[in-house]
Amino acid sequence: MFQPRFKNFSINFNRVNEAGTFSSGDPINGQISFELTKETKINSITLTFLGKAHVHWSTSSGSGKRRSRRHFTATVEFFKLSSTILQERTAIGDGTERLQPGMHVYPFSCQIPRGDFPSSFKGPSGEITYTLTVGIRRPWRLTKDFLTEVNFVSRIDINQPGLLAPLAGTNSMTACCLWCAQGPITMTARLDKKAFVPGETVKISCEVSNASSRTITPKIHLRQKQMFYTHNKANRRMLEKQLASETRQPIAPHTSDVFTEIMLTIPPAVSPTISNCAIIEVSYMIIVKLCPKGLPSLEVHCPIVLCPLASAHLPPCL
Repeated sequence: MFQPRFKNFSINFNRVNEAGTFSSGDPINGQISFELTKETKINSITLTFLGKAHVHWSTSSGSGKRRSRRHFTATVEFFKLSSTILQERTAIGDGTERLQPGMHVYPFSCQIPRGDFPSSFKGPSGEITYTLTVGIRRPWRLTKDFLTEVNFVSRIDINQPGLLAPLAGTNSMTACCLWCAQGPITMTARLDKKAFVPGETVKISCEVSNASSRTITPKIHLRQKQMFYTHNKANRRMLEKQLASETRQPIAPHTSDVFTEIMLTIPPAVSPTISNCAIIEVSYMIIVKLCPKGLPSLEVHCPIVLCPLASAHLPPCL
């Protein structure tokens, strides 16, 4: 059998930064290692580097015997590179390499192609992965594959003027109680910039005027939206989740020109914004809300861009 002959198989590569991430154009240098328990014939050892996105979800309809399930799936391949680590001997002998028992180490080297590829991502209905697969081919046996993932991040220049520009939004509403219209509730929310990184604290400045007779409570939410598509976006699935929230002290009725600052920390382990993939999108929104008691909330939406921490200060890929 194949497995008992091979022990302690590992694929290791050298880091290019402290975060252990890679970006477009980066070299990947490393080595594979394994231990053999007995002499083994090897035809070849190959390395395949694959970047791709894949989505899959299903829906059901009907009930009982008429119940049916429909599946949606799509795959986009960004690149696929193959190289040989150990070449079979075809000119002489039986075309195999005889490896002796003990440890074996083979170096490898490859380079990520230059291009606008999306960051690694895993969601409930899809994922973006970059994998290194080592295939060991033996005579009269199926190829055995060993796989490891590369953490890829897009190169984003966080110092672009469009990402450093402040954001602002204003909204208002009139509170009504039966036939009696009350004074308006008005809010203006401001952010110092549009781009942030995981773990960063966002400062939201709010100016509020409450001319109504209701007490209102300022709240802030960080919301993530995931979109999954089939090809040509013929079908789609949307998932939303709230990642963080903060609540401030209530504002009394008939109070004007109230200024408040709300600090919201972005969770450190969230995925970056993804807008450069045909079948997966990830976006973020900061929602500032005023919640009058017994009335619908007044909201200001501020779309933000979440940059990968490891590439936040890298120049864009040429």
